[in-house]
Amino acid sequence: MKSARMIVCELLEKLEKSAYSNLALDGVLQSSDFSARDKAFISRLFYGVIERKATLDYIISLYSSKPMQKLDTVILETLRMGIYQLLYMDSVPDNAAVNESVELVKQLGKKSAAPFVNAVLRSFIRDDKKFALPKDKLKKFCVEYSCSSELAERLIKQYGEEKASEFLKRSLEPHKLYLRVNNTRSDCGSLIAEFEKDNIVVKKCDILDNCLEADPFGSVENNELFKKGYYHVQDLSSQLCCAALEPKKCDKILDICSAPGGKAFTITEITGDECELYACELHDKRVKLIKSGAERLGLKSIKALQNDAKVFNESFPQFDKILCDVPCSGTGVIRSKPEIKYSDLNKFDSLPKIQYDILNTASKYLKIGGELVYSTCTVLKEENELVVDKFLKENKNFEGVPFLAYIGAPFGDHKASIIAESFDCEGFFISKIRRIN
Repeated sequence: MKSARMIVCELLEKLEKSAYSNLALDGVLQSSDFSARDKAFISRLFYGVIERKATLDYIISLYSSKPMQKLDTVILETLRMGIYQLLYMDSVPDNAAVNESVELVKQLGKKSAAPFVNAVLRSFIRDDKKFALPKDKLKKFCVEYSCSSELAERLIKQYGEEKASEFLKRSLEPHKLYLRVNNTRSDCGSLIAEFEKDNIVVKKCDILDNCLEADPFGSVENNELFKKGYYHVQDLSSQLCCAALEPKKCDKILDICSAPGGKAFTITEITGDECELYACELHDKRVKLIKSGAERLGLKSIKALQNDAKVFNESFPQFDKILCDVPCSGTGVIRSKPEIKYSDLNKFDSLPKIQYDILNTASKYLKIGGELVYSTCTVLKEENELVVDKFLKENKNFEGVPFLAYIGAPFGDHKASIIAESFDCEGFFISKIRRIN
């Protein structure tokens, strides 16, 4: 059986060749016979190395006798893992971190590199695991918050250094788990009591009704309360997006980019499962994902169907409410998908046009007096404010609608960027508009 560290190294190699961290990790853990302790170690080391990659690479560059770009991938990943254990995992003794790293490169067929790995890690230990940050301001920022210079520059330009640093600092903190209570089957008090029977710590969220904050408790899918459809997992930011839509009983609602369906479920639950909701997706596989989730939760009002969000569908009726949660670069969710921090942002240049096209098409389904929420899980303004501003400029029969003012900043206007707020959730953008004629 492969060691936990070898599994992490293989996962990191896979990620470099393009994969999603959460899907890669879940696939390995679900098919393995590792103990709960080993699975927790694998998760912590895997995500930790990704989160701190820029910082780890900087440290390695200070001690490596070879240029970073010339290091074999296996050697580089092993060094990243070793430095991470030394610097951030107090439960791992220094000698164990070094010895296991040396043993790992041998097992991976790089025996000749063992002395090099040993030398780099032990040199770092001799310096008391302390290092000087770069003098250049931008480089220092990137090492401190472990992100690409491209992302750092864009965030600082768009939000200022204080907000940018607070957002990136939070991205390095443990990911908070939020649950949405299925109020058609249970309520907060009853569900908390059920969790307590299993020694799972859960409490009410102060910001939204039917929202719970939970300590991590392993595989959610294997939890009996989940299987019974008493809740689904949904970040607070996504729940706020659904609250902004303000769905009502008997509303005809369109969720135009719905999979995996979390927002459709929450919207339906807010109405007491007494609405008519079209949950649309381009690919049949993702439509089936929505259907299975709705069936688990026992929600009857959801009609999951295949539809191209960019193309006007003449068979659709007019809707009272529309959720337009468009595909995006995902920079708001770097705490749960840290690999996004190092993405080439240029590859997202085509997204604003796609987002605008989807918004423009969705708006045509809206009744006069109907309301639409446009949302993304990115914090980049070219995918958010600029898309909405362009739409309102070119469509005078729509107006911005203030929302969630009772919560306070950043809400109260028709646009809100969640980036460094007092409540702790993923980065997100929400805008609300109304058709006036």
